[in-house]
Amino acid sequence: MSLGGIASQVNYRLGASLPLPYNVGQPWRFITAIFLHGSILHIIFNMWVLMDIGPMVEELYGSGRYFFLYVATGAVGYIASSAAGHFSVGASGSLLGLIGVLLATTTGRKSQAAQSLRSALIRWLVYIGVLGIIMRGTDNYAHFGGLAAGYLLGRIMVDRQPADATERNRANLLGWAAGVAVLASFAFMILNYLQQANPGV
Repeated sequence: MSLGGIASQVNYRLGASLPLPYNVGQPWRFITAIFLHGSILHIIFNMWVLMDIGPMVEELYGSGRYFFLYVATGAVGYIASSAAGHFSVGASGSLLGLIGVLLATTTGRKSQAAQSLRSALIRWLVYIGVLGIIMRGTDNYAHFGGLAAGYLLGRIMVDRQPADATERNRANLLGWAAGVAVLASFAFMILNYLQQANPGV
């Protein structure tokens, strides 16, 4: 995964997730880390998974709730990673979160479509689990945290598109809240970056 590698110091300055004592003081790192990657190959692999899994979640829940799920599960993944003392970047926690959501929605359903999807998701988990074992630097804590958060949210949230104006408003509110959280997190990252670049200012 080191092809086109990005220096750790660069990711640190741009908002990588750090061990918990640091992240508590800079909580925006729980979100900015989702959008950073360690290499070009890291980005390609994550985008491959996202293109396979993401459209299913968006079609099922709508765009607003889909974006909320992506950000929320990724942030929870980084809470787990940070608690374990890791320096980490990447969207894997969010991707595992989306898989967790789909696992929750297919649990207990007997239709052929649901069973086929569940089998495909389990294969993805096996692939990712094997990579997590054999590839150095894989953040399995972020993976597990995102997966658990996604499964829990998938059991709580209604697994269909908003049915009326009230549900659409609630779904849009979740999406906007996630968007504001992302923008605010990157704003804090930029302020922190500038302060480090000009410590006397």
